[in-house]
Amino acid sequence: MGRNGRAGAERPDMDTSRAIERFLESPALSESTRRAYRRDLREFAAWLEARRLRLDAVTPRVFAEYASALGADRPGRDPRKLAPTTLARKLAAVRSFLRASLGPARVPDLSLGGKRRRRLPHAPRPAETDALLGGFEPATPLGLRNRALFELVYSAGLRAQEACDLALADVDFEAEAVHVRGKGGKERVVPLGEEAAYRLRLYLERARPALARGAENALFLSTRGRPLETSTLRRLLPNPHRLRHAFATDLMEGGADLRTIQELMGHSSLSTTQIYSHVDARRLRRIYDRAHPRA
Repeated sequence: MGRNGRAGAERPDMDTSRAIERFLESPALSESTRRAYRRDLREFAAWLEARRLRLDAVTPRVFAEYASALGADRPGRDPRKLAPTTLARKLAAVRSFLRASLGPARVPDLSLGGKRRRRLPHAPRPAETDALLGGFEPATPLGLRNRALFELVYSAGLRAQEACDLALADVDFEAEAVHVRGKGGKERVVPLGEEAAYRLRLYLERARPALARGAENALFLSTRGRPLETSTLRRLLPNPHRLRHAFATDLMEGGADLRTIQELMGHSSLSTTQIYSHVDARRLRRIYDRAHPRA
């Protein structure tokens, strides 16, 4: 293939589009991941089409060229470069797609500008939490729903999609637990906190019947009686991932081990949970300073 990658010029986009749709149908992808990946992969398909490249002509060199193009300035669209986290997500989407479509040997792990440092979101400050809770009207069905939603997301460390996917039967008050369906169909059981249980009971007894329209099994309902959507949840709880981060941080501060936190958060790999290990280091330092005579 030449420098500009002209091989496979015929039908440059058809096979790519079909392969993208097949990849996005995978049950291993959550709905939010599927939406993000669809945008990223359409951008990749447009890049291939502009170079008259077929999908089966993609090589590690082509992938590296695409990574370089993403990392460059973006004239005509946005003069700023992509944020490192956005760049990493786009490349992860394309790499996963190519591996599924062409096989792992065609797209090896490439070093693209060094290892990306993972940044944790800041946990919400007490004043932020108080302001958020103060905006919920406790005497209205929506106010009761929103308070129960907040307490459960924080108490159980839920992702936005996980909270919206909860059904009535997923909450077990007797066992004080919540059954959660996470990414890739992975299921877990998370303890139900006392405050979350109290707020959920109030919502179920005093608010949900006023919102329900027919036999809908979703736990959290919209004003139209339909299952709550993640877009609505994010309007109510700006950046809900910060609450999930606070959940994990509080567990670590309280002495929970990484394996336990991994299970409760539904991480498929312990390496994902290890981003919280610095919290454990701070906790151990405080214990050391209190307990050791030479501290």
